[in-house]
Amino acid sequence: MQNGIGLLLALGVNSRIRSRNVLRVFFFAPAVITPVVTAYLWKYLYAPEGAINALLEAIGLGSLSQDWLGDPSIALWSVVAVIIWQFAGYSMVIFLAGLQSIPQEIYEAADIDGAGPLRRFWCVVRPVLAPAITINLTLSLIGGLKLFDQVWVMTQGGPGGSTDTLSTVIYRQAFQFNEFAYSIALAVVLTVFVALFSYVQYGWLKRQEKSA
Repeated sequence: MQNGIGLLLALGVNSRIRSRNVLRVFFFAPAVITPVVTAYLWKYLYAPEGAINALLEAIGLGSLSQDWLGDPSIALWSVVAVIIWQFAGYSMVIFLAGLQSIPQEIYEAADIDGAGPLRRFWCVVRPVLAPAITINLTLSLIGGLKLFDQVWVMTQGGPGGSTDTLSTVIYRQAFQFNEFAYSIALAVVLTVFVALFSYVQYGWLKRQEKSA
């Protein structure tokens, strides 16, 4: 989701709209905010008496108000939304760098050949963006596997473990339950997961990149 939204944002701000530079800064700004500050900000917004529920009440949608971080059925998705909000702009910048490397003449040639937007994206843009896709997917995979700061500040893995990650389990076992041997074993598992999944994904994406 992070990379899909980042790609859509990159395609949007790569157009000739007059506000594209302002939009680039606006979309990238969350990525430079420290994760802890971001987590505290959204924890306040998600509170039962916070800004999101207050806004829903103000526009007549009070029935949609939720305990965003206290309901096990939606807490995980609330955290996911924060991660996407913070890092979609980071993915956007990497995709944007790839888009700006495409000469305008190639777009013009595709238009002359009668290629529509989808055809032009698949045959012209996608092959050029293959390295950017590889980088973004690899970074997002690694970041997702070791995610800790935002989850710990907002939910501490709760409610009922519904938002736990390996990193929060490692921290809890070591510093709350004093199970240092168990936490070290989990840390080794996390390291292996990150290395293995990153290697497999990177190798597969590089092969796709060559075939593109």
